[in-house]
Amino acid sequence: MHSLRTFLFESPGPHNTEATLQAALSRAREIGLRQFVVASSSGRTAVQAGELLAGQGRVIAVTLAAAHWGEWAQPDPALLVQAQSLGVRVLTAPHAFGALNFALERQGDLPPARVMAYTLWTFCQGMKVCVECALMAADAGLLDMEQEVISIAGTARGADTAVVLQPAYSAQVFDLRVREVLAKPR
Repeated sequence: MHSLRTFLFESPGPHNTEATLQAALSRAREIGLRQFVVASSSGRTAVQAGELLAGQGRVIAVTLAAAHWGEWAQPDPALLVQAQSLGVRVLTAPHAFGALNFALERQGDLPPARVMAYTLWTFCQGMKVCVECALMAADAGLLDMEQEVISIAGTARGADTAVVLQPAYSAQVFDLRVREVLAKPR
């Protein structure tokens, strides 16, 4: 049996980013993980991850897909450059649970990938984003698929969720395994 410390935040949001990143770093050191995926809409969380995780392994920041920038927001290019200068690899790609599914949903259908996304959302928004960003990073060839990864995401902005997972490509999504929940909002 293993013992694991999980942080449960009273409320979601960016005020939990530092604690979430610290929890991820601490657990990575304990179990020897050297790859991290972090969701970053504006680029701010990518910079924070880059500052804290520099020298700890591969750090991949996943932004919103460019197709959604008009609806939500484009990442700040200066923040992305700053994150890259800290060694963070930035990925902008179609969302693993999105693209075609968004189009079908607008027609009144609820595609299976949306059901999966909503199911993950029942844990918290960050859980859905952690899984989706890990799938996107895997599909882009940025992860060592033989190694577990710590995926970090949040609710709207910042980070409040971190999980250890065995990555998978989106075409093999049911091979992905969430091994540990390190932090999430209550």
